[in-house]
Amino acid sequence: MLKIFKITAILEGISYLVLFANMLLIKPNNPELYHTLLYPIGMSHGVLFIGYIILAFLLKSSQRWSLKDFGIILLASLLPFGTFYVEKKYC
Repeated sequence: MLKIFKITAILEGISYLVLFANMLLIKPNNPELYHTLLYPIGMSHGVLFIGYIILAFLLKSSQRWSLKDFGIILLASLLPFGTFYVEKKYC
């Protein structure tokens, strides 16, 4: 299950960055393309985010993460590049 969490963390981080790129780079230049891409990118990011959180809860006891480490892992899902840090340090 740790390998699945690792893959999910990487994919969640990538989807977060793609979502930001869509907002910051594509929206000002091409609003129609922005709206076309918003739903699939947003939906995939949402599914990966929820999967990341669920897997973190499932792995908490088996990986013996302290409350502080677990808080960092959950907080990292809200920060750009945070899940990449988690993947390197905790997996």
